[in-house]
Amino acid sequence: MKIKVKKLKEEAKLPKYHHPGDVGMDLFSMEEAMIPPGGHYCFWHGFALEFPAGYAAIIKDKSSISKAGLHTMGGVFDAGFRGEYNTHLVNLSDKPYTVEKGDKVSQLLIVPVEIVELEEAEELSESSRGTGSFGSTGRK
Repeated sequence: MKIKVKKLKEEAKLPKYHHPGDVGMDLFSMEEAMIPPGGHYCFWHGFALEFPAGYAAIIKDKSSISKAGLHTMGGVFDAGFRGEYNTHLVNLSDKPYTVEKGDKVSQLLIVPVEIVELEEAEELSESSRGTGSFGSTGRK
C-alpha cells in the first residue's frame, strides 16, 4: 500500500521503517526538549499524511524511551486528517529526560479499522467473561 506524505517544514525528517518487516515507522524530534518528572511535551513532526478510509494512523511508544519511563498520550489520527502529525509524551519516571533534535520519539503504525454501525440493544448475549473487569482472569 502506498500513502501520500507531505513535508510541511523543511527540516522535517519523514517517518521511516528501520528494518525490513517492521510494522512501526520511526518518528523523529525536530527540536531539543527536557521533560521533567510528571511533565508532558508535544513534539511536532512537520509532515502530513493522506491514506484511505478504513485505516488509521496510530502513534505508539518506542521501547528505547519507554524503558526510561516515557509514554505516548493519545495518538490516533483518522484518514480524513490532513494536519501536522505530533507525538505527545508524558514522563512517568522520577528523573528528567532530554530529547535531542533527531531522536526517535515514537513510532507510527498504519492499521486497518472497521467502521461500524452501532445498534442500541436492551440486552447483550452471555459470554464466558460476562461483566468481569480488571483481574477477572485471576493471578495465575
